[in-house]
Amino acid sequence: MSTAPRLTALDALHRSLGATMTDFAGWDMPLRYASERDEHNAVRTRAGLFDLSHMGEITVTGAGAAAFLNFALVGNIGTVAVGRARYTMICAEDGGILDDLIVYRLGETEYMVVANAGNAQIVLDALTARAEGFDTEVRDDRDAYALIAVQGPESPAILASVTDADLDGLKYYAGLPGTVAGVPALIARTGYTGEDGFELFVAPADAEQLWKALTEAGAGRGLVPCGLSCRDTLRLEAGMPLYGHELTTGLTPFDAGLGRVVKFEKEGDFVGRKALEAAAERAETAPPRKLVGLVAEGRRVPRAGFPVTVGGEVVGEVTSGAPSPTLGKPIAMAYIDAAHAAPGSEGVAVDIRGSQEPYEVVALPFYKRQK
Repeated sequence: MSTAPRLTALDALHRSLGATMTDFAGWDMPLRYASERDEHNAVRTRAGLFDLSHMGEITVTGAGAAAFLNFALVGNIGTVAVGRARYTMICAEDGGILDDLIVYRLGETEYMVVANAGNAQIVLDALTARAEGFDTEVRDDRDAYALIAVQGPESPAILASVTDADLDGLKYYAGLPGTVAGVPALIARTGYTGEDGFELFVAPADAEQLWKALTEAGAGRGLVPCGLSCRDTLRLEAGMPLYGHELTTGLTPFDAGLGRVVKFEKEGDFVGRKALEAAAERAETAPPRKLVGLVAEGRRVPRAGFPVTVGGEVVGEVTSGAPSPTLGKPIAMAYIDAAHAAPGSEGVAVDIRGSQEPYEVVALPFYKRQK
């Protein structure tokens, strides 16, 4: 028996804007409003407005919160200052990635863990189980928040026109409480597009008021509503991993080229430490495969799961692929045998339905914004 998808607080508004909706991780979400390419280009050159209310917020509080998160996650959360955020991961005992996360430190003994929509329950269950013996409380706050993002070079000016919060002083991966268009919000300088931008955590009842105020504020600056489709091409160009594609339980952070998020130097044990120490050693001595970028020489678009070949032999697999509006060519991320993973490696192709399409191996990211 199938369960009806969950609706965000902005569902009626999306439909009034003519959005094409899709089921994503159990949520009915806007895929696009008009042209995916136009939405993508708006974020790169002006600004885009996103509903990300499907993300999973989990609050961790108590005197032992920092020590608990250091045990439960691979990062050193104890060194995160109040008002700052950190990208990290939660791993299984065998080192496999359960999810990648952003952890915000809201106060001395209060943190908010933001998980991907499809993994929110898995992360909640794992944190709840791992909290035993710590002076801490793990609370499911997924229903307490709506999440709206404004991303792109015009986003600071748009947001500044509807808040008196100190945006100039708000660093990347930092957050502060404030009021936006009369609505209480946690204002975070984070995002998943490769552009400057903000994510605004608000009460669901305030989401529509905030969306409309931002739409009005951005009318003269090229702001457009954006769906999940362009969010995917934006993050792909920026070389950002997507859980279920570049990150899985079958991979450790070191396999994914993200070993830097694992902090062995922190005090005490943490879940997966032994397996991750072994993975770190393997990655240093004999990395099996590396995550690389691929740029098409032709026009055919690779998709996740397509084989990467050299001389007709399979040497890797595409994890994400799409046309790149910014580069004007199809691009992909792929795990490739280390022997063929260096930028410029010769003879690399993607098997697209039996045809060996030539691709150039490049370093990630494909796109980096000008500061």
